[in-house]
Amino acid sequence: MSEQKLISPWSYKPWWCQPWSIMLTGVILISGSWLIFKIIWLTILVAIPVLIWIGFYLLIWPQLMIRSGVLEDES
Repeated sequence: MSEQKLISPWSYKPWWCQPWSIMLTGVILISGSWLIFKIIWLTILVAIPVLIWIGFYLLIWPQLMIRSGVLEDES
């Protein structure tokens, strides 16, 4: 039996598309909205799509890449 080695989906992404940069961007957008406008409903409107984006890109996308088999080592 050959052992298949999974490669991290993040190894194919540039530095600006890594988990830390995605989280940092989300935190800056949400907190920046609050610091600039100080309107809770506007901050919530900013936070909802940002949190959905973060959730998809950090939780769902890596699992989809691993399950698809695209990242399996060919050796």
